[in-house]
Amino acid sequence: MSDRAVLITGASRGIGRAIAVEFAAAGDRVAVHHRDSAERAASLAARLPGDGHAVVQADLTDAEAVRAMVDQAASLLGGLDILVNNAGVFTPHPITDVSYSQWQDQWQATLGVNLTGAANVTWCAVQHMKGRGGRIINVSSRGAFRGEPNSPAYGASKAGLNSLAQSLARALAPHGIAVSAVAPGFVATDMASEHLKPPRGDEIRAQSPFGRVAEPEEIAAAVLYLASERAEWASGAVLDLNGASYLR
Repeated sequence: MSDRAVLITGASRGIGRAIAVEFAAAGDRVAVHHRDSAERAASLAARLPGDGHAVVQADLTDAEAVRAMVDQAASLLGGLDILVNNAGVFTPHPITDVSYSQWQDQWQATLGVNLTGAANVTWCAVQHMKGRGGRIINVSSRGAFRGEPNSPAYGASKAGLNSLAQSLARALAPHGIAVSAVAPGFVATDMASEHLKPPRGDEIRAQSPFGRVAEPEEIAAAVLYLASERAEWASGAVLDLNGASYLR
């Protein structure tokens, strides 16, 4: 069993929730971040194995709120050893179907959470990791490589998140901080539930030769490994978790 201080953004449901459960089950103290899901986040924190868990809130597009949230998480947990940048938004905005103002709004909103927000959370977290080492894992997407024709800002934000992880892997190694990313394909979460209904769901499942999509717990298991002591040499890696549905 371990006893590390872990901050997970967007942890009240879906992949983030599964990651929180995985770390707590390993003996870690978890800060469950949410934007506007206080009840769901509190319920999760109360049900996590072990004790010393916390709930923190911030809109990741607000840089000062991010700083306050990360500092609060570190204070409540007694430091910060691991950051998982999981929070993300996905909104369709096909370039041929939206107005110019809608186009601009979607880029600003998506990058504000998925990339700039994650970058700001990371900067704040590193202030608490310097001198003690740590792990940072970004939750990216298959869309960073395959493309997202109906949500190009999402695909671009995740590609940027991968590049951020690789840049910081080099920058932070001298401080004992390893940085990596996971890039899932479709995962059976609330966010994906509409897409996974027939007939489109059947087409999506058929993208993988396993004939299914991932379970959140499968993504969480990979994140737990990348956060481990033995995963330092995986720093800079982007781990594809898509059931061979997209190979690069």
